[in-house]
Amino acid sequence: MSLSAIASAAAASTSLSSVNPRRSSPASRVPVPLRRSLPWRPLSSSSSSHSLLRPVSAMASPRTAAGEAASRKNLIIFDAEEDLASSLAKRTAELSARFAAERGAFTVVLSGGSLVKALRKLTEPPYLEAVDWSKWHVFWVDERVVPKDHADSNYKLASDEFLSKVPIPAGQVYAINDALSAEGAAEDYETRLRQLVKDGVIGMSPVTGFPKFNLMLMGMGPDGHVASLFPGHPVVHENQKWVTFVKDSPKPPPERITFTLPVINSSACIALVVTGAGKAGALHKALSKEQNTSDLLPVEMVSLQDGELTWFTDKPAVSMLSSL
Repeated sequence: MSLSAIASAAAASTSLSSVNPRRSSPASRVPVPLRRSLPWRPLSSSSSSHSLLRPVSAMASPRTAAGEAASRKNLIIFDAEEDLASSLAKRTAELSARFAAERGAFTVVLSGGSLVKALRKLTEPPYLEAVDWSKWHVFWVDERVVPKDHADSNYKLASDEFLSKVPIPAGQVYAINDALSAEGAAEDYETRLRQLVKDGVIGMSPVTGFPKFNLMLMGMGPDGHVASLFPGHPVVHENQKWVTFVKDSPKPPPERITFTLPVINSSACIALVVTGAGKAGALHKALSKEQNTSDLLPVEMVSLQDGELTWFTDKPAVSMLSSL
């Protein structure tokens, strides 16, 4: 199947911008109290019998002048993880085709954990043959400061489960320098990103002045952390650096590097994959209309300045939303 055919099929079944209200299966319905609490309206779902797509919030104020930006948030609830993985692959392939055509490069940022497993459909037909992997440039939103062959390495996880199965040029996979200290690795990674901006591989956001990656694929911890930005940790508030470091992570291993929130929030697109009942409390807090700004979880601080954030979730993860 050609990539154009994939894009056409994906547009018909998983487009995040089409507005074709359609009846979903009873098992996929969002509870009535939630529909009243949030300004949601029906959108088309991917495989309507298995998922439901709704905007988490209305589109931000339309652009009316230079410098003003709009962002959008969507929530997709899947009955099965297999359907989530299929939808994530279609969405990623669509974005790959779009940005490769627009920019000649597709900049993708990975995280660790279960997110990598959710990418497995991209290593299978039709995507394996149809995606132009030569345009991919792969980065990490965070990394543990351990050798690349260490069991805790996000690079190793992605290499074993995903990168080794697709033909992305080795020179376009940007792992950290694991011979350096946490501070040195963060500085080195930022230096490399700045050079790639100069080379035109990574774009810059005219809105924020930070690098603008095409797609960030991220997960969320049960405590609401994203990347290696943990609740209450000072690095959450870093707003000058692109990449910073952590030496006292509450989750082992203790030493890590991480993108800062301004970089994350400058992305063109973010896919936030959150599944399982263990994430329900943090997801509930993140999507609640009544947020305590003095006690925000890092995931609540993810707010794109000019882009689209999509939550890929399952029913256990959204099980607390009906109490909103």
